[in-house]
Amino acid sequence: MFTGIIETLGIIKDIRKEEDNLHLSVTSSITNELKIDQSVAHNGICLTVVAIENDTYTVTAIKETIDKTNIGTWKKDDRINLERAMKLGDRLDGHIVQGHVDQIGICKAIEETNGSWRYTFNYDLSLNNITIEKGSITVNGVSLTVVNSKANEFSVAIIPYTYKHTNFNSFKVGSYVNLEFDVIGKYVTRLHKLTK
Repeated sequence: MFTGIIETLGIIKDIRKEEDNLHLSVTSSITNELKIDQSVAHNGICLTVVAIENDTYTVTAIKETIDKTNIGTWKKDDRINLERAMKLGDRLDGHIVQGHVDQIGICKAIEETNGSWRYTFNYDLSLNNITIEKGSITVNGVSLTVVNSKANEFSVAIIPYTYKHTNFNSFKVGSYVNLEFDVIGKYVTRLHKLTK
């Protein structure tokens, strides 16, 4: 379980394919605090630490993860948002994030607005995910509040701190991002479909 509050950025040092799996080696400022079997969210994807060597650790993504996220587009030297699993009793500064990406979104527009930024994303409505105005959304692991919610589109406002300390500053129009929709909204949507 995560909160969507990014701790630090990691840098991908190596990507190795083995059968249907991808092994990713990442350097970060939190590597020396990690342990084998620990869960870490990488751009919102919950992956398990399988090896640690000096300032670099390795995680493995299986085919299911590769098929449902943008991890297949990552390259060496890409910067990724990192968050360790929350501790019981911690403040929930973001919202409840599972680290289970629902689908990939596409950045449609980026607008600078006098000291902040507005990003607009499209997503595939056929997968039955929804957003609501002032509801929560996770974009590349970052907990955000939805503005301008539409059927297959939403916007988020990014403050300077978030812009500087996450990989939002590397997004371009057309960038693919990982989306995790609000878990409560997903249950309500599922319940609504079952009772129709």
